[in-house]
Amino acid sequence: MRLADAGQAARRARDLLRADTIIVADSGNWQIGVPAVTASLRGLVDATVEVRVLDHGLHSGTFGGPALDALTLLARLIATFHDDDGKVAVAGLPAADNPGAGISEEQFRADSRMRPGARLAGSGSIASRLWTQPALSVIGLDAPVVAVASNTLLPAASAKVSLRIAPGTDPARAMEALRRHVQANAPFGAGISFTPGAMTATFAADISADAARSALWVMKQAWGVDPVAAGVGGSIPVVSEFAGRFPQAQVLITDAEDPDSRAPEPNESIHVGDFRNAILAEALLWARINNPARRQTRAGRQPTAPGAGPSPHQAGPRSTGPAPG
Repeated sequence: MRLADAGQAARRARDLLRADTIIVADSGNWQIGVPAVTASLRGLVDATVEVRVLDHGLHSGTFGGPALDALTLLARLIATFHDDDGKVAVAGLPAADNPGAGISEEQFRADSRMRPGARLAGSGSIASRLWTQPALSVIGLDAPVVAVASNTLLPAASAKVSLRIAPGTDPARAMEALRRHVQANAPFGAGISFTPGAMTATFAADISADAARSALWVMKQAWGVDPVAAGVGGSIPVVSEFAGRFPQAQVLITDAEDPDSRAPEPNESIHVGDFRNAILAEALLWARINNPARRQTRAGRQPTAPGAGPSPHQAGPRSTGPAPG
């Protein structure tokens, strides 16, 4: 089932979908050979920004100089989204710098395939920049393509902006903060149009809850190593949909991906050994959740099943090498 379809199903068939545990397979492992349960998700807001400076296109030789084209002005507006260190400069967006597990700069560069010499943006730990601080990207642009460009001052240009927000941030307030920033930084008095887009809430899991502890326990049995509870910088709309409509349920987020899976590219892949372990862990989890002794535990009786599982360990730097064993 696609995530969008799952969200619609949650709205239309709430009673049929009511559950104690909801598993969303749309995240990933800490590294090849080390499984993970997602502890938090950033939220997401996006918007389309249009800069308009002319009623129609003009010849750049005849009018260029006193009049700047819309694409140049849009570029100046986009440049205000970050400070000189690459940190998001939109006021009113919360951030934190204590996400837990560590990621080294070297490992981030290896996972992301950054070009040699390219400087990392922002400040604080790499993990906090990925999980608990906002991140802003321009993901689309409406302007003539280079192959058909002419010597014309463009009257208007548009960009789609994607803003990841830290856990605990209200998406509506983040959208308003972005709108205020855009309106306040209109370059050279150009007309600005701000069209709000999608909003996805943040998520924070209760790793001490029964389902999460069970998931950590079965992962250790399947992989033979301590699992990690880690933040994820992405957003999953259906998670907030399920969490809001089924507040009694425990939402588990995991998957068989690793840092080099390259989702959502056409050549996305998963490690075969981790996939095998994930299948085993899922089977163990269902058996553990459906164990009558576990159901008695939820009713307040002493458990007779194996221990509740390991606490997630403080992970060291990632590695994309072969799985252990």
